[in-house]
Amino acid sequence: MRLYNETNYDIHILQQKIMGNLKAIDQVCREHGLRYYLWAGSMLGAVRHQGFIPWDDDMDICMPRPDYEKLLAHWKEWLPAPYEVISAENDPTYPYPFAKIEDASTTVLERPDFPFLEGIYIDVFPIDGVPSDEKERQKHFKRYKFWRHLLFLRGRNPFKHGYGPRSWYPWLLHQVFSLEDLQKRVKRLMTKYYYDSSEYVADYDDGVRGAIKKTILGTPQPYAFADTTFMGVERADEYLSNKYGDYMQLPPKEKQIQHHFFRMDLNQPYRETTIEEVRAKV
Repeated sequence: MRLYNETNYDIHILQQKIMGNLKAIDQVCREHGLRYYLWAGSMLGAVRHQGFIPWDDDMDICMPRPDYEKLLAHWKEWLPAPYEVISAENDPTYPYPFAKIEDASTTVLERPDFPFLEGIYIDVFPIDGVPSDEKERQKHFKRYKFWRHLLFLRGRNPFKHGYGPRSWYPWLLHQVFSLEDLQKRVKRLMTKYYYDSSEYVADYDDGVRGAIKKTILGTPQPYAFADTTFMGVERADEYLSNKYGDYMQLPPKEKQIQHHFFRMDLNQPYRETTIEEVRAKV
């Protein structure tokens, strides 16, 4: 078994593996008429590098909420093995308000304190409506930020930094709220404004600064990405300028960083091992 520790893996091998996830979902979206867009660093990579950002070891896409919900409802019949969708809707222990498409033939322990294993993944962010009025939008995102922070604390080990006073609030949160309850509260805020009837939309992960006019997303457009073509934002310059500023300028070397997964095995199905075994590997 080849198990990689932190940075001692070939990023190009990992990038090709991740591409398999997106090729699978691209095919599903084409077959079933679902909209998706390359997003965040993946959209930037498509425009600036015609592929991955060289030091990037993940991929992001987004989907309008109606398409996202269809994928969650039908992925078991639509996605080929070994790919699967993991989300709060099908896993009550899942700690994020967005889904992942995972390769179940692989194993990842992203951080040493994480309480779960997963496969190599791409993030899938639902795009929801937000208020058109700027002041109302600010208030809406403040409420979201509060509940999203509680979800973050509830999803982590309360004793990550020891058993002192710093652990008391996260521990109390574990006693008061279930992860499932906080997921429902966060989703209610995210879906308060319907995508189809909203002028402004956001993936919520970026907070209020990520709110954009829906026309910027537009109709998904093809972008060359390495050896294939994926769909991306119609008005990419506006989107990337809003998110990154001068996005064609490379960041300084010290900011060209990878995820540095704590443990990763590209050949071991994550359900065929245990988190204790993975943590013990060197």
